[in-house]
Amino acid sequence: MAATLQTIADELGISRSTVSNAYSRPDQLSPELREKILETARRLGYAGPNPTARSLRRGRAGAIGVLFTDNLTKAFVDPYAVAFLEGLSAAAEQRSTGLLLVPLSLDDVAGAERALNEAAVDGFCVYCTQDWRGSLDVIRRRGLPVVTTENPAEAGPDSFVVSIDERAATRSAGEHVTAFGHRRLAIVTDMAVAPEERRRSRVLAEPSTADAAQSPSKKPSGLVLLDEPEQIPFYLSRERAIGVRDALVAAGGSWSDVLVVNAPANSRAAAAVAIADALDREDRATAVLAFSDLMALGVLDALADRGLRPGRDVSVVGFDDIPEAAGAGLTTVRQPTRDKGRIAGELLLDTPEDPERRQVVLPTQLIVRSSTGPVPRSH
Repeated sequence: MAATLQTIADELGISRSTVSNAYSRPDQLSPELREKILETARRLGYAGPNPTARSLRRGRAGAIGVLFTDNLTKAFVDPYAVAFLEGLSAAAEQRSTGLLLVPLSLDDVAGAERALNEAAVDGFCVYCTQDWRGSLDVIRRRGLPVVTTENPAEAGPDSFVVSIDERAATRSAGEHVTAFGHRRLAIVTDMAVAPEERRRSRVLAEPSTADAAQSPSKKPSGLVLLDEPEQIPFYLSRERAIGVRDALVAAGGSWSDVLVVNAPANSRAAAAVAIADALDREDRATAVLAFSDLMALGVLDALADRGLRPGRDVSVVGFDDIPEAAGAGLTTVRQPTRDKGRIAGELLLDTPEDPERRQVVLPTQLIVRSSTGPVPRSH
């Protein structure tokens, strides 16, 4: 039988609370008694109180839960995720707090709820939950604080928000390409389509339709017909698409001239495959706005495969300004990713008393490089 606090207490003929004090309140014991308790614990094979149980008794777990609805490898390979978590970690480390990555699957709602209920954390950071409202409901029932970097409208009055003006950010990108004369645009996005939305989406590329039929967990890939950007279910993608439409309409264009390309994942490889049909059309777009730099780099790869030149034959704009963007000459929207993570951690761990400080909107900046230019003369 494994040794416990009571085992040690019985061995030494002292109270269980005295043994506990040797670990949690050593100042309450003489150095000699504490050393005697620890020596007995080592001899009996007792490693110490369970850290999770001990932290919960203190009322503090010493960790922030970070919500992901994607494969956890994203946290280590996606440059945006890495930068965000770096900022969040810096804030947590300064306050002697750790991070707990909590993966949530939309295809296993019961498992997701269980993960949220069982996570030993002091609060949650909603990093990437694809508008799954149930996650916030579970957190509120637990009475834990939450900070979100996504949809401010869903955060609720008691939550903290660190965000950017998504719509204004892509509007600036749209204004940039329309100023060059571009009116036939394509957007590339990982729409994070929920299962019920997948059935409603009209996918124009035949291979993608077949894939979706074979596996309902797969999101449609390729050209998707949407009458208006408001039909996009994922907040970030929807807001960014509306920003593009606003810029295009202001320049005399129409949403009907926009090709919507959905990538099955926010990755370079997925975007390169998804954009293929849009680039191979006779009336291909003259400018492509991707809603992440990873997808924009995939578009650049697809252009290279076809002998097309970015900024000459097709203009390309990304979003985030990850380190690889500069080397690729990618025009992009820069957002302060590390600052977003750091401020999210500070709000969660140092609760501000001023209600107006519960929501922080950070600035963005359009960074112009060689991947954008005038409409080719042939168009």
